[in-house]
Order: sequence, then structure tokens, then C-alpha cells
Amino acid sequence: MLTLAILGFLAERPMHAYELRQVVSDLIGHNRPVSDGALYPALNRLREAGHVERKETPGEGAPARQVLHLTATGRAELHRRLTTPKETEITDGGAFFTLLAFLGQLDDPAAQSAVLRRRLDFLTRPGSFFRKDGEPARANDVDDPFRKGMLVMARATRQAERHWLEQTLPTLENPAPPHPAPPPEP
Repeated sequence: MLTLAILGFLAERPMHAYELRQVVSDLIGHNRPVSDGALYPALNRLREAGHVERKETPGEGAPARQVLHLTATGRAELHRRLTTPKETEITDGGAFFTLLAFLGQLDDPAAQSAVLRRRLDFLTRPGSFFRKDGEPARANDVDDPFRKGMLVMARATRQAERHWLEQTLPTLENPAPPHPAPPPEP
């Protein structure tokens, strides 16, 4: 998630590491706090791989600052990660939301649709946090009120996400034809 978030935000615009940490933390920090101890090693790996470069920019009345830029190979790596996400990036809600945050950077609606179809396929399979008699447990199968709460909330979230996916997929798979150009004025 961290690498995808770094590549995605730097594809939008170059940033200082401090600003990058802030925007990454806003996106994924509520699940997993983003510390300097996680960010800087990830940035170093991306720099060593040639995906990110650091350029010095003059400071206004201050020392020069280091700004991070995405390279062409970094953009290609972002594209690869968006078009062929790992299974965990489809099945894990937090990882999927990170993927979703940058899916708009793909220009190909078919590629976007393929990712969303994988998520919808996952959401339509039976699942639960708990099992009863070898099958996924439903809220009505659970007596513990806290576990029942988990299942009720998960079901509502799953239904809302499926609804959004079912509304969004047709717009990607069958885009509206472009409006004809207005006739020239006489």
C-alpha cells in the first residue's frame, strides 16, 4: 500500500518528503500510521529502482529543498501495479481503497473495469469473519453482540460497495457516445 500511495501521489505532482508523508498518512494512516521509519526506506528503495528521483529546488529565503519526482520508469511501475494488482490488493479493504484512489490515473476504461470486476467478484463470494459448521457465519448465526455488530457493519459496507461497483462498471464498459459537435455558425 505504501509504495502504491507514494507512486500515485508523485504521479500527480512532485512533492517534498514531508508533504508526501502527510498526504500518504491522510490516505492510509488511519489503518497503518506512516512513520519516517517506513516512508524513507520505501523512498530509498524506489530511488534505487529508478522510480523516484530527488531534485534540489531553491528555497525562498531558505536553504535549497529536496523535491521528489516520479520518473518514467516510476510511472510505468505505477501503471503495472494499477493494471495487475495483487490478490490482497483486491481482497483487503484498505489496500483496495489505496488502489481505488489512483485507478483514475489509468487512461484505459477497460483496464479500470477489469480491476473493479475483480473486486466485485470478490464481494459476491460468501465471506465472514467467523465460521459456523464449516460455513461463513451470518449475523443471525452469532450470539455475541459484538461479533454480530461486526457482521452487520461488514454486510452494510459490502452492500454499499457492490451497489457503487454495479453502477460504475456499466459507465466504464459502455461509455456514452461523444456528443456531436455543434454545427458551424453561418
